[in-house]
Amino acid sequence: MRQNSTAPRNNKLKPSSNLIMNGSVRVRVIRTLLAIQNGQSLSSVLDPLLNSLHDGDKGFAHALLLTTLRQWHALARLLDSLADNPVDEIEVRTTIQVGLVQLLYLEVADHAAIHETVEAAKEIEFAHSTGLVNAILRKVAKNPSKFRKKCDKKHSLPNWLAYQLKQDWSEQYDELTQGLRQPAPMFLRVNSAVTSVEDYQHALDGAEIDADIVELTTGFKVANSSESAAATLSTKGLRLHQSTAVNALPDFALGTASVQDMHAQLAAPIINKALMAKLSAEKSDTNNEIHILDACAAPGGKLAHWLELMSASDESSLFHVKQDNNGMSSETSPAITDIKVTAIDNEAPRIERIRENLQRLNLSQHDLKQAEKSIALNIVCADATRWQHGKNKKAATNEPVFDAILLDSPCTATGVIRRHPDISILRTEEDIEQTALLQADILHNLWPQLKAGGYLLYVTCSILKQENVEQMQDFITHHNDAVVIEFTEDCNWGIEQAIGRQCLPIDSASGDGFYYALLQKTAE
Repeated sequence: MRQNSTAPRNNKLKPSSNLIMNGSVRVRVIRTLLAIQNGQSLSSVLDPLLNSLHDGDKGFAHALLLTTLRQWHALARLLDSLADNPVDEIEVRTTIQVGLVQLLYLEVADHAAIHETVEAAKEIEFAHSTGLVNAILRKVAKNPSKFRKKCDKKHSLPNWLAYQLKQDWSEQYDELTQGLRQPAPMFLRVNSAVTSVEDYQHALDGAEIDADIVELTTGFKVANSSESAAATLSTKGLRLHQSTAVNALPDFALGTASVQDMHAQLAAPIINKALMAKLSAEKSDTNNEIHILDACAAPGGKLAHWLELMSASDESSLFHVKQDNNGMSSETSPAITDIKVTAIDNEAPRIERIRENLQRLNLSQHDLKQAEKSIALNIVCADATRWQHGKNKKAATNEPVFDAILLDSPCTATGVIRRHPDISILRTEEDIEQTALLQADILHNLWPQLKAGGYLLYVTCSILKQENVEQMQDFITHHNDAVVIEFTEDCNWGIEQAIGRQCLPIDSASGDGFYYALLQKTAE
Protein backbone atom coordinates (compact mmCIF):
# COMPACT_ATOMS: atom_id res chain seq x y z
CA MET A 1 0.00 0.00 0.00
CA ARG A 2 1.45 3.31 -1.05
CA GLN A 3 1.06 6.26 1.31
CA ASN A 4 2.49 9.34 -0.31
CA SER A 5 3.69 12.12 1.95
CA THR A 6 1.91 15.27 0.93
CA ALA A 7 3.25 18.59 2.20
CA PRO A 8 0.69 21.14 3.34
CA ARG A 9 -0.19 23.42 0.48
CA ASN A 10 -0.99 27.14 0.65
CA ASN A 11 0.49 27.32 4.12
CA LYS A 12 2.05 30.70 4.81
CA LEU A 13 3.64 29.30 7.96
CA LYS A 14 6.06 26.97 6.23
CA PRO A 15 9.06 26.11 8.42
CA SER A 16 12.56 25.13 7.50
CA SER A 17 12.97 21.60 6.20
CA ASN A 18 16.26 21.09 8.09
CA LEU A 19 15.93 18.47 10.81
CA ILE A 20 18.63 19.12 13.40
CA MET A 21 18.77 16.56 16.18
CA ASN A 22 20.47 18.35 19.04
CA GLY A 23 19.41 20.27 22.12
CA SER A 24 16.97 19.27 24.85
CA VAL A 25 14.35 16.54 24.43
CA ARG A 26 11.61 19.12 23.96
CA VAL A 27 13.63 21.01 21.37
CA ARG A 28 14.17 17.82 19.37
CA VAL A 29 10.47 17.03 19.51
CA ILE A 30 9.65 20.58 18.37
CA ARG A 31 12.05 20.30 15.45
CA THR A 32 10.55 16.95 14.52
CA LEU A 33 7.07 18.47 14.52
CA LEU A 34 8.29 21.31 12.32
CA ALA A 35 9.71 18.77 9.86
CA ILE A 36 6.35 17.00 9.72
CA GLN A 37 4.56 20.28 9.04
CA ASN A 38 7.01 20.80 6.23
CA GLY A 39 5.88 17.55 4.60
CA GLN A 40 8.06 14.83 6.10
CA SER A 41 6.22 11.76 7.35
CA LEU A 42 6.29 10.56 10.93
CA SER A 43 7.80 7.27 9.82
CA SER A 44 10.76 9.11 8.27
CA VAL A 45 11.54 11.30 11.29
CA LEU A 46 10.65 9.15 14.29
CA ASP A 47 13.73 6.91 14.24
CA PRO A 48 16.16 9.82 13.80
CA LEU A 49 14.55 11.47 16.82
CA LEU A 50 14.67 8.41 19.06
CA ASN A 51 18.14 7.36 17.91
CA SER A 52 19.47 10.79 18.88
CA LEU A 53 18.38 10.37 22.51
CA HIS A 54 19.59 8.48 25.55
CA ASP A 55 17.48 5.45 26.41
CA GLY A 56 16.03 7.18 29.44
CA ASP A 57 14.60 10.00 27.31
CA LYS A 58 13.12 7.95 24.47
CA GLY A 59 9.86 7.06 26.19
CA PHE A 60 9.06 10.66 27.08
CA ALA A 61 10.00 11.93 23.63
CA HIS A 62 7.85 9.29 21.93
CA ALA A 63 4.85 10.07 24.13
CA LEU A 64 5.30 13.83 23.72
CA LEU A 65 5.56 13.62 19.93
CA LEU A 66 2.70 11.16 19.35
CA THR A 67 0.33 12.80 21.82
CA THR A 68 0.97 16.25 20.35
CA LEU A 69 0.19 14.91 16.88
CA ARG A 70 -2.99 13.15 18.04
CA GLN A 71 -4.30 16.31 19.70
CA TRP A 72 -2.80 18.71 17.15
CA HIS A 73 -5.86 20.41 15.73
CA ALA A 74 -7.69 20.58 19.07
CA LEU A 75 -4.60 22.15 20.63
CA ALA A 76 -4.40 24.66 17.79
CA ARG A 77 -7.98 25.76 18.42
CA LEU A 78 -7.28 26.04 22.14
CA LEU A 79 -4.18 28.11 21.46
CA ASP A 80 -6.15 30.49 19.25
CA SER A 81 -8.73 30.97 22.00
CA LEU A 82 -6.06 31.74 24.60
CA ALA A 83 -3.99 34.22 22.62
CA ASP A 84 -5.04 37.87 22.54
CA ASN A 85 -3.58 38.25 19.06
CA PRO A 86 -3.05 35.73 16.25
CA VAL A 87 0.10 33.63 16.71
CA ASP A 88 1.46 33.38 13.19
CA GLU A 89 4.97 32.03 13.70
CA ILE A 90 4.78 28.28 13.23
CA GLU A 91 7.77 27.67 15.50
CA VAL A 92 6.05 29.54 18.33
CA ARG A 93 2.72 27.76 17.79
CA THR A 94 4.46 24.40 17.81
CA THR A 95 6.36 25.20 20.99
CA ILE A 96 3.19 26.26 22.81
CA GLN A 97 1.33 23.14 21.67
CA VAL A 98 4.16 20.97 22.99
CA GLY A 99 3.83 22.78 26.32
CA LEU A 100 0.05 22.32 26.37
CA VAL A 101 0.38 18.58 25.83
CA GLN A 102 2.64 18.27 28.85
CA LEU A 103 0.12 20.08 31.07
CA LEU A 104 -3.08 18.53 29.74
CA TYR A 105 -2.20 14.99 28.67
CA LEU A 106 1.16 13.87 30.07
CA GLU A 107 0.77 15.15 33.62
CA VAL A 108 4.20 16.75 33.68
CA ALA A 109 4.68 18.93 36.74
CA ASP A 110 3.63 22.54 36.07
CA HIS A 111 6.97 24.13 36.86
CA ALA A 112 8.88 21.63 34.73
CA ALA A 113 6.54 21.84 31.74
CA ILE A 114 6.50 25.64 31.74
CA HIS A 115 10.18 26.23 32.48
CA GLU A 116 11.50 23.66 30.00
CA THR A 117 9.14 24.80 27.25
CA VAL A 118 10.15 28.44 27.71
CA GLU A 119 13.79 27.37 27.57
CA ALA A 120 13.03 25.42 24.40
CA ALA A 121 11.69 28.60 22.78
CA LYS A 122 15.01 30.26 23.52
CA GLU A 123 16.96 27.30 22.22
CA ILE A 124 15.24 27.36 18.83
CA GLU A 125 16.09 31.08 18.64
CA PHE A 126 12.62 32.44 19.33
CA ALA A 127 13.46 34.12 22.62
CA HIS A 128 11.14 37.01 21.74
CA SER A 129 8.19 34.62 22.26
CA THR A 130 9.06 33.51 25.79
CA GLY A 131 6.65 35.95 27.41
CA LEU A 132 3.76 34.67 25.31
CA VAL A 133 4.70 31.03 25.85
CA ASN A 134 5.00 31.56 29.60
CA ALA A 135 1.69 33.46 29.87
CA ILE A 136 -0.40 30.93 27.97
CA LEU A 137 1.04 27.92 29.77
CA ARG A 138 0.62 29.51 33.19
CA LYS A 139 -3.00 30.32 32.42
CA VAL A 140 -3.67 26.70 31.48
CA ALA A 141 -1.76 25.36 34.50
CA LYS A 142 -4.18 27.16 36.84
CA ASN A 143 -7.09 24.99 35.69
CA PRO A 144 -5.87 22.11 33.51
CA SER A 145 -9.06 20.04 33.89
CA LYS A 146 -11.13 22.90 32.46
CA PHE A 147 -8.89 23.28 29.42
CA ARG A 148 -8.55 19.51 28.96
CA LYS A 149 -12.35 19.25 28.74
CA LYS A 150 -12.41 22.13 26.29
CA CYS A 151 -9.74 20.45 24.18
CA ASP A 152 -11.49 17.06 24.25
CA LYS A 153 -14.97 18.39 23.54
CA LYS A 154 -14.74 18.30 19.75
CA HIS A 155 -12.62 16.50 17.19
CA SER A 156 -8.89 16.89 16.63
CA LEU A 157 -8.99 16.84 12.84
CA PRO A 158 -8.64 19.46 10.14
CA ASN A 159 -12.07 20.95 9.54
CA TRP A 160 -12.29 19.72 5.95
CA LEU A 161 -11.76 16.12 7.07
CA ALA A 162 -14.20 16.40 9.96
CA TYR A 163 -16.80 17.77 7.57
CA GLN A 164 -16.27 14.91 5.13
CA LEU A 165 -16.56 12.31 7.89
CA LYS A 166 -19.78 13.98 9.00
CA GLN A 167 -21.10 13.55 5.47
CA ASP A 168 -19.94 9.94 5.14
CA TRP A 169 -20.60 8.64 8.66
CA SER A 170 -23.18 10.85 10.36
CA GLU A 171 -24.36 8.12 12.75
CA GLN A 172 -20.84 7.18 13.80
CA TYR A 173 -19.35 10.68 13.58
CA ASP A 174 -18.90 11.53 17.27
CA GLU A 175 -17.48 8.14 18.22
CA LEU A 176 -15.33 8.03 15.10
CA THR A 177 -13.73 11.45 15.49
CA GLN A 178 -12.97 10.80 19.14
CA GLY A 179 -11.65 7.32 18.36
CA LEU A 180 -9.17 8.71 15.85
CA ARG A 181 -7.49 10.61 18.71
CA GLN A 182 -6.66 7.42 20.60
CA PRO A 183 -3.65 5.08 20.24
CA ALA A 184 -4.34 1.91 18.28
CA PRO A 185 -3.77 -1.54 19.81
CA MET A 186 -0.96 -3.77 18.60
CA PHE A 187 -2.00 -6.88 16.69
CA LEU A 188 0.01 -9.91 15.66
CA ARG A 189 -0.47 -12.21 12.69
CA VAL A 190 0.77 -15.71 13.40
CA ASN A 191 2.47 -17.59 10.56
CA SER A 192 0.09 -20.52 10.03
CA ALA A 193 2.79 -22.38 8.13
CA VAL A 194 4.80 -22.51 11.37
CA THR A 195 2.40 -22.63 14.33
CA SER A 196 -1.16 -21.94 15.44
CA VAL A 197 -2.58 -18.80 16.98
CA GLU A 198 -3.40 -20.73 20.14
CA ASP A 199 0.13 -22.12 20.49
CA TYR A 200 1.66 -18.70 19.93
CA GLN A 201 -0.63 -17.22 22.56
CA HIS A 202 0.80 -19.78 24.98
CA ALA A 203 4.31 -18.72 23.98
CA LEU A 204 3.37 -15.11 24.71
CA ASP A 205 2.04 -16.17 28.11
CA GLY A 206 5.42 -17.74 28.81
CA ALA A 207 7.07 -14.42 27.96
CA GLU A 208 4.60 -12.64 30.27
CA ILE A 209 2.94 -10.85 27.36
CA ASP A 210 -0.85 -10.76 27.62
CA ALA A 211 -2.85 -11.13 24.42
CA ASP A 212 -6.39 -11.99 23.38
CA ILE A 213 -7.39 -14.02 20.34
CA VAL A 214 -9.55 -12.04 17.93
CA GLU A 215 -11.54 -14.06 15.41
CA LEU A 216 -13.17 -12.49 12.36
CA THR A 217 -15.63 -14.47 10.24
CA THR A 218 -16.14 -13.71 6.57
CA GLY A 219 -18.81 -14.99 4.26
CA PHE A 220 -19.30 -14.13 0.60
CA LYS A 221 -21.28 -15.48 -2.32
CA VAL A 222 -19.29 -17.29 -4.96
CA ALA A 223 -20.55 -17.81 -8.49
CA ASN A 224 -20.65 -21.35 -9.86
CA SER A 225 -21.94 -22.65 -13.16
CA SER A 226 -25.61 -22.67 -12.26
CA GLU A 227 -25.94 -21.49 -8.70
CA SER A 228 -24.48 -19.23 -6.07
CA ALA A 229 -23.21 -20.66 -2.81
CA ALA A 230 -21.61 -19.15 0.25
CA ALA A 231 -17.95 -19.47 1.10
CA THR A 232 -16.98 -18.81 4.71
CA LEU A 233 -13.65 -18.45 6.42
CA SER A 234 -12.28 -17.57 9.82
CA THR A 235 -9.34 -15.26 10.44
CA LYS A 236 -7.60 -15.31 13.82
CA GLY A 237 -5.11 -12.84 15.18
CA LEU A 238 -3.75 -11.69 18.53
CA ARG A 239 -4.42 -8.33 20.18
CA LEU A 240 -1.81 -7.40 22.77
CA HIS A 241 -2.94 -5.76 26.00
CA GLN A 242 0.06 -3.46 25.75
CA SER A 243 2.30 -2.62 22.82
CA THR A 244 5.58 -4.50 23.02
CA ALA A 245 8.93 -4.20 21.28
CA VAL A 246 9.16 -6.83 18.57
CA ASN A 247 12.47 -8.13 19.90
CA ALA A 248 10.58 -9.20 23.03
CA LEU A 249 8.16 -11.37 21.03
CA PRO A 250 8.96 -15.11 21.01
CA ASP A 251 10.70 -16.23 17.81
CA PHE A 252 9.84 -13.00 16.02
CA ALA A 253 13.20 -12.97 14.24
CA LEU A 254 12.48 -16.51 13.03
CA GLY A 255 9.31 -15.42 11.26
CA THR A 256 6.78 -16.98 13.61
CA ALA A 257 4.72 -13.80 13.88
CA SER A 258 4.32 -10.39 12.27
CA VAL A 259 2.86 -7.09 13.40
CA GLN A 260 -0.26 -6.47 11.34
CA ASP A 261 -3.55 -4.77 12.09
CA MET A 262 -6.47 -7.15 12.59
CA HIS A 263 -8.57 -5.68 9.80
CA ALA A 264 -5.58 -5.84 7.45
CA GLN A 265 -5.38 -9.57 8.19
CA LEU A 266 -8.63 -10.07 6.26
CA ALA A 267 -7.14 -9.36 2.84
CA ALA A 268 -5.08 -12.46 2.12
CA PRO A 269 -7.65 -14.99 3.41
CA ILE A 270 -10.45 -13.40 1.34
CA ILE A 271 -8.59 -13.35 -1.97
CA ASN A 272 -7.14 -16.79 -1.25
CA LYS A 273 -10.62 -18.23 -0.61
CA ALA A 274 -11.97 -16.52 -3.72
CA LEU A 275 -9.19 -18.12 -5.78
CA MET A 276 -10.13 -21.51 -4.33
CA ALA A 277 -13.71 -20.86 -5.40
CA LYS A 278 -12.51 -20.12 -8.93
CA LEU A 279 -10.57 -23.37 -9.09
CA SER A 280 -13.56 -25.27 -7.78
CA ALA A 281 -15.94 -23.67 -10.29
CA GLU A 282 -13.67 -24.63 -13.17
CA LYS A 283 -13.86 -28.29 -12.10
CA SER A 284 -10.73 -29.07 -14.02
CA ASP A 285 -9.24 -32.54 -13.73
CA THR A 286 -5.82 -31.24 -14.69
CA ASN A 287 -3.50 -29.50 -12.26
CA ASN A 288 -2.84 -26.22 -13.98
CA GLU A 289 -0.47 -23.41 -13.24
CA ILE A 290 -2.06 -20.30 -11.76
CA HIS A 291 -0.76 -16.75 -11.75
CA ILE A 292 -1.63 -14.16 -9.11
CA LEU A 293 -0.75 -10.49 -8.65
CA ASP A 294 -0.23 -8.34 -5.54
CA ALA A 295 -0.38 -4.76 -6.75
CA CYS A 296 1.03 -1.89 -4.65
CA ALA A 297 2.50 -4.62 -2.45
CA ALA A 298 4.87 -2.72 -0.13
CA PRO A 299 5.70 -3.13 2.67
CA GLY A 300 4.66 -6.72 1.99
CA GLY A 301 2.45 -7.68 4.93
CA LYS A 302 -0.51 -8.86 2.86
CA LEU A 303 1.80 -10.55 0.33
CA ALA A 304 3.56 -12.41 3.14
CA HIS A 305 0.22 -13.45 4.61
CA TRP A 306 -0.90 -14.84 1.25
CA LEU A 307 2.35 -16.75 0.83
CA GLU A 308 1.98 -18.12 4.36
CA LEU A 309 -1.50 -19.40 3.50
CA MET A 310 -0.21 -21.01 0.33
CA SER A 311 2.66 -22.62 2.23
CA ALA A 312 0.52 -23.91 5.09
CA SER A 313 -0.36 -27.58 5.42
CA ASP A 314 -4.04 -27.01 6.18
CA GLU A 315 -7.10 -26.30 4.06
CA SER A 316 -5.96 -22.72 3.38
CA SER A 317 -3.20 -23.99 1.08
CA LEU A 318 -3.95 -24.03 -2.62
CA PHE A 319 -1.75 -27.13 -2.86
CA HIS A 320 -3.60 -29.03 -0.16
CA VAL A 321 -7.06 -29.81 -1.42
CA LYS A 322 -9.51 -29.44 -4.22
CA GLN A 323 -12.67 -27.62 -3.35
CA ASP A 324 -16.32 -28.53 -3.72
CA ASN A 325 -18.96 -26.14 -5.06
CA ASN A 326 -19.22 -24.39 -1.69
CA GLY A 327 -15.53 -23.65 -1.55
CA MET A 328 -15.07 -26.38 1.06
CA SER A 329 -12.58 -29.25 1.23
CA SER A 330 -13.64 -32.30 -0.76
CA GLU A 331 -10.57 -34.45 -1.32
CA THR A 332 -6.96 -34.59 -0.28
CA SER A 333 -5.23 -34.18 -3.62
CA PRO A 334 -3.26 -31.28 -5.03
CA ALA A 335 -5.39 -28.53 -6.51
CA ILE A 336 -2.54 -27.19 -8.63
CA THR A 337 1.10 -27.87 -9.33
CA ASP A 338 2.59 -24.43 -9.84
CA ILE A 339 1.84 -20.94 -8.57
CA LYS A 340 3.38 -17.82 -10.06
CA VAL A 341 3.25 -14.78 -7.80
CA THR A 342 4.00 -11.30 -9.09
CA ALA A 343 4.27 -8.37 -6.68
CA ILE A 344 4.72 -4.78 -7.82
CA ASP A 345 5.34 -1.43 -6.17
CA ASN A 346 6.66 1.79 -7.63
CA GLU A 347 9.42 2.76 -5.19
CA ALA A 348 12.76 0.96 -4.97
CA PRO A 349 13.23 1.47 -1.20
CA ARG A 350 9.79 -0.02 -0.59
CA ILE A 351 10.65 -2.97 -2.83
CA GLU A 352 13.68 -3.56 -0.63
CA ARG A 353 11.45 -3.51 2.43
CA ILE A 354 9.26 -6.22 0.87
CA ARG A 355 12.34 -8.37 0.39
CA GLU A 356 13.50 -7.79 3.97
CA ASN A 357 10.12 -8.73 5.41
CA LEU A 358 9.87 -11.88 3.30
CA GLN A 359 13.39 -12.88 4.23
CA ARG A 360 12.59 -12.68 7.96
CA LEU A 361 9.51 -14.83 7.38
CA ASN A 362 11.48 -17.39 5.34
CA LEU A 363 9.37 -16.54 2.31
CA SER A 364 12.02 -15.24 -0.07
CA GLN A 365 12.30 -16.82 -3.51
CA HIS A 366 15.21 -18.91 -2.23
CA ASP A 367 13.09 -20.23 0.66
CA LEU A 368 10.15 -20.97 -1.62
CA LYS A 369 12.40 -22.89 -4.01
CA GLN A 370 13.63 -25.05 -1.14
CA ALA A 371 10.07 -25.97 -0.19
CA GLU A 372 8.21 -28.92 -1.67
CA LYS A 373 5.58 -26.61 -3.11
CA SER A 374 6.30 -24.86 -6.40
CA ILE A 375 5.83 -21.12 -5.85
CA ALA A 376 7.68 -18.74 -8.16
CA LEU A 377 7.90 -15.21 -6.79
CA ASN A 378 8.73 -12.19 -8.93
CA ILE A 379 8.97 -8.74 -7.30
CA VAL A 380 8.91 -5.83 -9.73
CA CYS A 381 9.48 -2.11 -9.27
CA ALA A 382 6.82 -0.60 -11.51
CA ASP A 383 4.03 1.94 -11.73
CA ALA A 384 0.69 0.15 -11.37
CA THR A 385 -1.04 2.73 -13.55
CA ARG A 386 1.04 1.64 -16.58
CA TRP A 387 2.65 -1.69 -15.81
CA GLN A 388 1.78 -4.62 -18.07
CA HIS A 389 2.68 -8.22 -17.46
CA GLY A 390 5.36 -9.28 -19.91
CA LYS A 391 7.82 -7.13 -21.80
CA ASN A 392 7.05 -4.21 -24.05
CA LYS A 393 3.30 -4.51 -23.77
CA LYS A 394 1.13 -1.49 -24.31
CA ALA A 395 -2.19 -0.84 -22.62
CA ALA A 396 -4.08 -1.66 -25.82
CA THR A 397 -2.48 -5.09 -26.10
CA ASN A 398 -2.40 -6.26 -22.50
CA GLU A 399 -3.62 -9.81 -22.02
CA PRO A 400 -5.57 -11.51 -19.24
CA VAL A 401 -2.97 -13.55 -17.38
CA PHE A 402 -3.92 -13.38 -13.70
CA ASP A 403 -6.30 -15.70 -11.88
CA ALA A 404 -6.52 -13.33 -8.91
CA ILE A 405 -5.39 -9.79 -8.11
CA LEU A 406 -4.98 -8.24 -4.68
CA LEU A 407 -5.02 -4.47 -5.10
CA ASP A 408 -4.02 -2.74 -1.87
CA SER A 409 -4.78 0.59 -3.41
CA PRO A 410 -3.08 3.92 -2.70
CA CYS A 411 -5.31 6.06 -0.51
CA THR A 412 -5.30 8.98 1.89
CA ALA A 413 -4.80 6.46 4.75
CA THR A 414 -7.41 8.18 6.89
CA GLY A 415 -8.27 4.82 8.44
CA VAL A 416 -4.86 4.56 10.12
CA ILE A 417 -4.67 8.04 11.66
CA ARG A 418 -4.47 6.42 15.11
CA ARG A 419 -1.14 4.84 14.12
CA HIS A 420 0.04 7.68 11.87
CA PRO A 421 -1.38 10.88 13.36
CA ASP A 422 0.78 12.95 11.04
CA ILE A 423 -1.74 12.10 8.31
CA SER A 424 -4.15 14.70 9.68
CA ILE A 425 -1.44 17.32 9.09
CA LEU A 426 -0.04 16.06 5.80
CA ARG A 427 -3.27 15.41 3.93
CA THR A 428 -5.28 18.14 2.25
CA GLU A 429 -8.80 18.22 0.85
CA GLU A 430 -7.38 18.22 -2.69
CA ASP A 431 -5.62 14.93 -2.01
CA ILE A 432 -8.92 13.04 -2.00
CA GLU A 433 -9.72 13.87 -5.61
CA GLN A 434 -6.15 13.26 -6.75
CA THR A 435 -5.99 9.91 -4.96
CA ALA A 436 -9.36 8.80 -6.36
CA LEU A 437 -8.10 9.53 -9.88
CA LEU A 438 -4.93 7.53 -9.20
CA GLN A 439 -6.99 4.60 -7.90
CA ALA A 440 -9.16 4.66 -11.02
CA ASP A 441 -6.08 4.66 -13.27
CA ILE A 442 -4.69 1.60 -11.51
CA LEU A 443 -8.00 -0.26 -11.65
CA HIS A 444 -8.45 0.46 -15.35
CA ASN A 445 -4.90 -0.73 -16.08
CA LEU A 446 -5.03 -3.94 -14.06
CA TRP A 447 -8.56 -5.12 -14.82
CA PRO A 448 -7.83 -6.17 -18.46
CA GLN A 449 -5.02 -8.36 -17.13
CA LEU A 450 -7.44 -10.46 -15.03
CA LYS A 451 -8.76 -13.66 -16.58
CA ALA A 452 -12.47 -14.27 -17.01
CA GLY A 453 -13.67 -15.96 -13.85
CA GLY A 454 -10.84 -14.37 -11.88
CA TYR A 455 -11.22 -12.24 -8.76
CA LEU A 456 -9.93 -8.80 -7.82
CA LEU A 457 -9.95 -7.77 -4.17
CA TYR A 458 -9.90 -3.99 -3.78
CA VAL A 459 -8.57 -2.83 -0.41
CA THR A 460 -7.86 0.58 1.10
CA CYS A 461 -7.02 1.83 4.57
CA SER A 462 -9.27 4.83 4.02
CA ILE A 463 -12.59 5.70 5.68
CA LEU A 464 -13.62 8.16 2.95
CA LYS A 465 -16.37 6.91 0.66
CA GLN A 466 -14.99 8.67 -2.42
CA GLU A 467 -11.97 6.36 -2.30
CA ASN A 468 -14.00 3.28 -1.44
CA VAL A 469 -17.61 2.47 -2.25
CA GLU A 470 -17.99 5.43 -4.63
CA GLN A 471 -14.83 4.36 -6.45
CA MET A 472 -16.27 0.87 -6.86
CA GLN A 473 -19.63 2.17 -8.04
CA ASP A 474 -17.92 4.24 -10.71
CA PHE A 475 -15.77 1.29 -11.77
CA ILE A 476 -18.74 -1.04 -12.11
CA THR A 477 -20.55 1.55 -14.22
CA HIS A 478 -17.72 1.55 -16.74
CA HIS A 479 -16.97 -2.19 -16.78
CA ASN A 480 -19.80 -4.45 -17.81
CA ASP A 481 -17.66 -7.53 -17.22
CA ALA A 482 -17.26 -6.74 -13.49
CA VAL A 483 -19.57 -8.49 -11.05
CA VAL A 484 -19.75 -7.56 -7.37
CA ILE A 485 -19.33 -10.51 -5.02
CA GLU A 486 -21.57 -9.84 -2.05
CA PHE A 487 -20.42 -10.34 1.51
CA THR A 488 -23.03 -12.22 3.53
CA GLU A 489 -24.46 -11.80 7.00
CA ASP A 490 -21.83 -14.25 8.25
CA CYS A 491 -19.38 -11.33 8.42
CA ASN A 492 -18.80 -10.13 11.97
CA TRP A 493 -16.72 -7.15 10.85
CA GLY A 494 -17.36 -3.90 9.05
CA ILE A 495 -20.45 -2.08 7.85
CA GLU A 496 -22.26 -3.24 4.73
CA GLN A 497 -22.01 -0.79 1.84
CA ALA A 498 -23.70 -0.65 -1.56
CA ILE A 499 -20.56 -2.46 -2.69
CA GLY A 500 -18.23 -4.13 -0.20
CA ARG A 501 -17.80 -3.58 3.52
CA GLN A 502 -16.22 -0.76 5.52
CA CYS A 503 -14.30 -1.29 8.75
CA LEU A 504 -14.09 1.74 11.00
CA PRO A 505 -11.48 2.16 13.74
CA ILE A 506 -14.28 1.93 16.32
CA ASP A 507 -15.28 -1.65 15.47
CA SER A 508 -15.42 -4.25 18.22
CA ALA A 509 -12.15 -5.79 17.05
CA SER A 510 -10.45 -2.40 17.54
CA GLY A 511 -8.76 -2.66 14.15
CA ASP A 512 -8.01 0.19 11.78
CA GLY A 513 -10.28 1.65 9.11
CA PHE A 514 -10.23 -0.63 6.05
CA TYR A 515 -12.49 -1.04 3.04
CA TYR A 516 -12.96 -4.32 1.13
CA ALA A 517 -14.71 -4.98 -2.17
CA LEU A 518 -14.48 -8.27 -4.08
CA LEU A 519 -15.10 -8.29 -7.83
CA GLN A 520 -15.25 -11.15 -10.32
CA LYS A 521 -14.64 -10.83 -14.02
CA THR A 522 -17.14 -12.41 -16.38
CA ALA A 523 -16.67 -13.41 -20.00
CA GLU A 524 -17.73 -10.54 -22.26
